[in-house]
Amino acid sequence: MPEPADQSRPTFLLVPGGHHGPWVYDRLRAVLDAHGWRSRTVSLRSAVEQSAPAEPLPGMYDDAEVIREALAGTPGPVIPVAHSYGGVPLTEALADASGVVHAVYVAAYLLDVGEGMFQSHGVPVPDSLAGLRPPQNPELNLPAAFYDGDPDSQETKEAVARLVPQTVRADFETVTRAGRRTVPTTYVIPENDVSLTATVAERMAARADFVRRVPGHHAPFYSHPREFARVLMEIGEQSAAR
Repeated sequence: MPEPADQSRPTFLLVPGGHHGPWVYDRLRAVLDAHGWRSRTVSLRSAVEQSAPAEPLPGMYDDAEVIREALAGTPGPVIPVAHSYGGVPLTEALADASGVVHAVYVAAYLLDVGEGMFQSHGVPVPDSLAGLRPPQNPELNLPAAFYDGDPDSQETKEAVARLVPQTVRADFETVTRAGRRTVPTTYVIPENDVSLTATVAERMAARADFVRRVPGHHAPFYSHPREFARVLMEIGEQSAAR
């Protein structure tokens, strides 16, 4: 039976990465709920589910607005947890946020002003930011890399089937305000991340106040929700005690 939520504890605001929806956090939320921790998620506008969306498509700044509104609408202390691409709009949104006591970046892009996600990999900015990037993107990343890297794994197949296209605009729009500098930050590195993000994880982690390492792949809260929940709960307890 789940423990009743302790209203004095922070709420976790879970921000998905590119191509993903809130569903990717379902396993983690079940564990948090069982231990009396509140959580909520957001749907980023750059993860497009429409079959023929009209330009201009939403980008990183639109996602930042979604996060900003969710932070403002969450009563009491809040700890945003951003995965992968989600770290970019979170950093943009934090500059206006109140009530945030800590921010957690999970295999995420922890950027500074003027930086964009793909620019951190040396990818040149295209002449146009229009269009969508499908999850199947061999020159940059394969969908299975978001999980265990095994396209024949049944669990991975099921997760990959739920991915949606991501807007090119979100890939390249740059941070204008480094809100991450306004709150304590923890960077979480999964031990078995085979995604493109893993190639810059150590560099990103060096910008955080604290670094944690956890078992699992690029989405450790999906493959190892209990272990990942323990990390979040520890951060939450420490933040509540301050």
